[in-house]
Amino acid sequence: MPSYAYRARDANGELVEGIIEASTPKDVASHLLNNNITPIDIDKASASDDRGLDLNRLLERRKSPDLMDLILFCRQMYTLTKSGVPMISALTGLIETTRNYRLVAALKEVLKDLESGQDLSSAFAEHADIFPGLFISMVRVGENTGRLDESFMRLAMHYEREKDTRERIKTAFRYPTFVFIAIAIAIGVINILVIPVFASMFERANADLPWQTRLLVNLSDFFVATWPMILGACVVAVVGLRQYIKTRPGRYRWDRFKLNIPIIGDIINRATLARFSRTLSMAMSSGVPVLNAFQVVASAVDNSYIEKAVLDMRGGIERGDSITLTARRSGMFTPLVLQMLSVGEETGRIDTLLTEVAEFYEREVDYDIKNLSSAIEPIVIVMIGIMVTILALGVFLPMWDLSTTL
Repeated sequence: MPSYAYRARDANGELVEGIIEASTPKDVASHLLNNNITPIDIDKASASDDRGLDLNRLLERRKSPDLMDLILFCRQMYTLTKSGVPMISALTGLIETTRNYRLVAALKEVLKDLESGQDLSSAFAEHADIFPGLFISMVRVGENTGRLDESFMRLAMHYEREKDTRERIKTAFRYPTFVFIAIAIAIGVINILVIPVFASMFERANADLPWQTRLLVNLSDFFVATWPMILGACVVAVVGLRQYIKTRPGRYRWDRFKLNIPIIGDIINRATLARFSRTLSMAMSSGVPVLNAFQVVASAVDNSYIEKAVLDMRGGIERGDSITLTARRSGMFTPLVLQMLSVGEETGRIDTLLTEVAEFYEREVDYDIKNLSSAIEPIVIVMIGIMVTILALGVFLPMWDLSTTL
């Protein structure tokens, strides 16, 4: 099938360019118009464009669908099911408009399963690497209750909140990460480029150096002599750590360590608990059985340490304990949250109270992230002050002694 390069305008009037495969230019125009894109120019792609297209296609096919892909898919499914479009027709249309190759391949398999008589949730369950457990459970509940459109809307709203939570956690990490990287680069530059110049000058003057200067010179000599080995050791350590985190024990220890990081760990913990409360509330309000809901939520919290605590709560409930009692045993929740859970169980509104718990944690996380810079700045200032003090004493004390001698 030939490839065509196109130039077009999207719904906002912005220029869009790309290459797609189609039988004729008319098919390209129809595909673009169906996606609310107005074509301007369509030409047959050159050989170099085809090679670029092959590379892009290879990279795209290896890319798993992210939260934005799931959000768009759920919202489109909500619109189609609410409008009464037959499921097979709806999936056929989504296959033509979805951009993620792995999601398209999964939808094609789901479509084949539906045509062979399988129900929708079971067809989605065949692709657990694409569709999470919560997604499958919500679709199954929607099928059984006849409210599939509502299930897709709830999923879309859930994934939007999930995306927002992850963005907030990334924001919490971004500032301290950049600061410590900048400090590490500054230390490397000073030790490799700056200190050797002063060391050679002091050596020519045969000056009696104070301990601060000797410390700086020795550290600089060590960095200059061994920086390739230090760089290699850092690369090996990073690669080894990433491989270790992929193992189950490594992931568990890493997730527990993240929750104990000063300042940031508390933010991550509350953001994860907000995700737990929101997901459990949605599952229970949608009619998912309690034990199944806890099983689904355990895999949705994205933290193996808290996942184990949630599974322990599920085990306690399975033995006949109340949700409040198992939550108290887990040690994850504050007394205020435990009181809200207790009231929810007594009044039969546990899903509503869990939503309140999620909003409570989300407000705290928002407040802490906004004030994160103020909390970290004193630590950074102290670290920089110590570095500057040692550097100043190490460089200027012998210079002052030399000027006195002269």
